[in-house]
Amino acid sequence: MSLPSLRLTASLAALGAATVVLSAPATPAKADEGMWTFDNFPIATVNEKYGTNLDQAWLDRVRNAAVRLQGCSASLVSGEGLILTNHHCVVSCVQDLSDAQNDYVKNGWMPATREEEKKCPGQTAEILTDITDVTDRVTAAGAGLEGAAFVRARAAEIDKIQKEVCGDDQKLTCQVISLYRGGQYKLYKFRKYEDVRLVFAPEFQAAFFGGDPDNFNFPRYALDAAFLRAYEDGKPVSTPNHLTWNPNAPKEGDVTFVAGNPGSTSRLLTMAQLEVLRDQQLPITLIQTSELRGRLLEYATTSEEAKRVSVDPIFGLENSFKVYYGQQGALTDPAFMAKKRAEEQELRQRVAADPALAQRIGDPWAELERAAAAQRDLYLPYRQLESGPRSQLYSYAKAIVRAAKERAKPAAERRAGYSEADIAALGRRLAQDAPISDDIEKIQMSFWLSKTREYLTVDNPSVKALLGKESPEQIAERTVEGTRLADPAFRAEALAMTPEQLAASGDPMIQFVLANDDAAQAVRTQWEAAVSGPTSRAAEKIAQARFAVYGTNLYPDATFSLRLSYGQVKGWTYRGVTVEPFTYIGGLYERNTGAEPFNAAEDWLAAEGKVNKSTVYDFVSTNDIIGGNSGSPVINAKGEVIGAAFDGNIHSLGGSFGYDGELNRTVTVSTAAITEALRNVYNQPRLLRELGVRR
Repeated sequence: MSLPSLRLTASLAALGAATVVLSAPATPAKADEGMWTFDNFPIATVNEKYGTNLDQAWLDRVRNAAVRLQGCSASLVSGEGLILTNHHCVVSCVQDLSDAQNDYVKNGWMPATREEEKKCPGQTAEILTDITDVTDRVTAAGAGLEGAAFVRARAAEIDKIQKEVCGDDQKLTCQVISLYRGGQYKLYKFRKYEDVRLVFAPEFQAAFFGGDPDNFNFPRYALDAAFLRAYEDGKPVSTPNHLTWNPNAPKEGDVTFVAGNPGSTSRLLTMAQLEVLRDQQLPITLIQTSELRGRLLEYATTSEEAKRVSVDPIFGLENSFKVYYGQQGALTDPAFMAKKRAEEQELRQRVAADPALAQRIGDPWAELERAAAAQRDLYLPYRQLESGPRSQLYSYAKAIVRAAKERAKPAAERRAGYSEADIAALGRRLAQDAPISDDIEKIQMSFWLSKTREYLTVDNPSVKALLGKESPEQIAERTVEGTRLADPAFRAEALAMTPEQLAASGDPMIQFVLANDDAAQAVRTQWEAAVSGPTSRAAEKIAQARFAVYGTNLYPDATFSLRLSYGQVKGWTYRGVTVEPFTYIGGLYERNTGAEPFNAAEDWLAAEGKVNKSTVYDFVSTNDIIGGNSGSPVINAKGEVIGAAFDGNIHSLGGSFGYDGELNRTVTVSTAAITEALRNVYNQPRLLRELGVRR
C-alpha cells in the first residue's frame, strides 16, 4: 500500500472493479473506522466491543515500538534495533546496493553476518516520544493575515516551535502536524536514527508474487516483508522496548491493531474540494502517470540492465496509478458523492441553526468554493513549474539553488525551513551516496518538459524560457550528461556556493534550474495567496464547526503521523461471493504458472518439499489504513506482532475519502509465513534466534 511506498493491494480480481460506497466521518466514527492519534484513541470503545483490556501502558509500549521510515512504517522487533517492514519499503535500498553484477532485487539480500549489513542511503528511522498541543500559538500567528502572508506567518511560527524543542540536535526530529485540517496543531517529537542498514530482503518475485495483476487483490501469496536495523555510532541501537514476535497466525475474529503512519486522506474535504480533485487533478495525474509508466516500460525492454534499474520506478508508478484510479472511481460514484453532499449539508444546517457559531465562523464553504475556482486556474502552472519532474538530479539542483537564494537573505527574511540548521540537515541528505541511472533521469526530464509544453502551450512565456530553441530531449540529454550532481562531493561543494557562484559553476542542471526558478517561485507565491492560504483559513473554521456540532471524539485525516487503528480478522462478501480471510503457503504453488508475474521464486520452488503448506501466508482484517501504513505492525491484544500490513483490498481504493466496514480490508503478511520462510526457505538461523524463535 504505497503512496509513495505503502502499496494498497486488493482482492477480488475475478469480480472486477467494485462500486465504492463509503461512509465519511462527519459524525463520530462507527464500525472499525478511524486512524486515531495515540493521545485520543478510543480505549473504552475498543475494550467494550472486543473484550480487551487495553490501558495507557499498552498504548505507550506500542507507540515506543512503532517506527516511521521514509514514506513507510515499521516496528522494532528485537532488543538490538531490528526493524520489521515491507519489502516494497526497502526495494529502493536493495536496488541502490545492487549493480549489474549483483542484482539483489532479483536474488534477495541475505547476509550471513551482522557485519555484512549495509547502510540504506537516505533512510531514517524515527520513534515518536512526545506529543504537545501548540494550537493556540499557530493559530495566533496567522490572526488578521490573508493569503501568502498568512501562509508564511504560520510557517515561521511552526518553524520556531520546532527549533525551540529540537534545536540543532541531529538525533531528534520535531514536526508540528496539522490535524482536522487546521482544527488542531500538535508538536510531534521523534528520536531519530540516520544509520539504518539492510538486514534481510527476499527476492522481488517472492515479495511481489502476482505482480501488477495481483496488486490490490486478494487472495494474495506475497512475502512482502524485510528487516532493517538501526545503528548509532557504528553499533546496533539498544531497543529494550520492542514488540514480541509471535510466530503463530491469528484466528478468524481475533482483534487486531495497526500502528503506523498513514500518509494522507481527504475525508474532511468539502464538496468544492472533492469536485476539483475529480474534475481536474486526478484525471491529469492519471494521464501523466500512465504515460510515464509507458515510457519506462518501453525502456525496460531494451536490455537486462535497463530492466534492472527500472524495477523500482515502474513499481512505484504502477502502484500509484491504481491508487489514483481507485480514488477517481470513488469520486465518480453518484451514491458516494450524494452521501458526501448530504453530510456536508447536515453540518451546514447545524451551523446555521446556531447563530453564535454561524457568526463566529462565517461561511467557510463559500471561501473554499472561491479557492477551488482559483485552484482550477493555477493548478497546471503550479504542477508543471513548481512541482517539477521526478528527476533526482533536478531535485538536487533545485534544493541547492533555493538554499543559496535563502542563505543570501537576512535570517529574519528567509522562508521557513532555511535556517542554518535546516541547510546543514540538507547537506547531510545530499551527502548520501546512491547510484543514479542517467537513462531514467533523461526519461523523467524529457517527459516533464514535453508535458509542460503540452499543458501550458508553446507560447507560454515560462515554457519559452524553459525550452529556448531546444527540444525536451535535447535539454534532458544536455543537463543529465553534463551535470556533476551525481557526485556527493560536488553536491557538498555546490551547497556552499552563492547564487552567483552557482551561475558561474558551469553545471548545466544547476544553471537550468537557476534560469527558471524565479518563474516557479512566482507561481508558488500565487498559489499561496489564492489557494493554500484561503484554504487553510477556511478549513480551520470548518474544523471548529465540526468540533462544536459533533464534539471532539473524532479522528483526523491522515498526515503521515503515527496513528492506531483497530479491527478484527475477517473476510467479506461481495455480490454473493465470500472471500475467506486467510491464504496458505500451499496456495502459492497452486497459483504458480511458471510465467511472469505468476512464477514462484526459485528459492520457494526449491523448498517446496520442506515448507509447511498449511501455514497461513497472508490474511485480511477490518483495520482502517491507507498509503503510508506499509510495513505497519499488525498487533494482537497482547501487544505481540503477528504480521506486517502491506495492502488493502480493491474496495479500500477509495479509502482516501471514506471507510466501509463491510468491504474495506487490510492485507497483511503473517509472522507465521515470515518465520516459515526464514526457517525452511532462506535458512536464516541468526534472525530466528534474534526473534526468539526456535530453529
